Amino acid sequence: MRIERLTLDEWADALPDSGFEVFHTAPALSVLDDHAAGDLSLLGGFNGDQPVALVPLFVRRGPLGTAMLSSPPPGFNIPHLGPIAMPQSPKRRKREKQNGEFAEKVIETLDADDSRTLFRAVCAPTYGDPRPFRWAGFDVDAAFTYRLAVDGSPDELLSSFSKSLRREIRDGTESDVVVSRAGREAAEAVYWHTAARYAEQGEELGSSWEYVRDLLDALGTEGRYRVYTAETADGRFLGGIIVLYSNDCAYYWLGGVRTTHEGVSVNSLLHWHIIRDVAGADSTNRNGNRDEGGDGNGDSLLASVSQYDLVGANTERLCRYKAKFGADLRHYYAVESAGPRMTLAKTAYERVNSVL
Repeated sequence: MRIERLTLDEWADALPDSGFEVFHTAPALSVLDDHAAGDLSLLGGFNGDQPVALVPLFVRRGPLGTAMLSSPPPGFNIPHLGPIAMPQSPKRRKREKQNGEFAEKVIETLDADDSRTLFRAVCAPTYGDPRPFRWAGFDVDAAFTYRLAVDGSPDELLSSFSKSLRREIRDGTESDVVVSRAGREAAEAVYWHTAARYAEQGEELGSSWEYVRDLLDALGTEGRYRVYTAETADGRFLGGIIVLYSNDCAYYWLGGVRTTHEGVSVNSLLHWHIIRDVAGADSTNRNGNRDEGGDGNGDSLLASVSQYDLVGANTERLCRYKAKFGADLRHYYAVESAGPRMTLAKTAYERVNSVL
């Protein structure tokens, strides 16, 4: 295996058809390159002309040869990034050998095991074998998220929810709350509404509106986001959620602060509309038809989306709500340098890049 440094165009050509996160896409990485500190390094592992593994890393060089390598960069509300494995063989032995060679080459290329280097990668749930990093002396910890399979009918999905969640959705459907799909202007309203709620709790949202704006503009070229808003019948804004899409998965990304309106859970209603849209697009597009009510922005992309990621299952208080959706608990891995220096760096990293 050989390692190559790729341009964004070469990276886009090397991405597989599935098994990657929305932030692995070239448009998202380009925006991160503009906003994140350090330099974007795109590494590909090749057997001949065939790409077999990829990893994006943000490299920050410091004094006296120190460096920080991160994937994702902290502070941008990115739940997962890290390596993508694209094995050529179905045989486990060959897959593990290829994965091990790639990890070894990445560590060697970037001097990631140098005592002056801090390395941290939060891998996607699809990257299931971080053992080569552990064998190379890195710490590997497991974390969790909820992913809901949305390949059934809306009625089947609704019946899989908890009784209390079904009641919240039913009450919301019968109320005067109007849920709509909107554009970038609505995304700004969702952003500032969320930032205000964070401020009320004495916290900072972290990501700037400029970053969110640029990301949505970039992802919009491929139809990889949607904005859902909730309003009263007379147009008063109640809340909203920005959803991002990879080829496989929809992500509850930004918004969704806890809001009630005349006893109605606005969040539950928003989530239901998102899930129903994805499930409806999947079922209708399998029959060759455009999803009902679609605006054309990403309709064809949604035909391949089969999961809804609730983005995080690591905070007990929030899990009590997210568990109501009956989603599968999926694990993913954080790979990081070992030692006391990394412990301090990890504390700072998690403060600005917490995964819920």
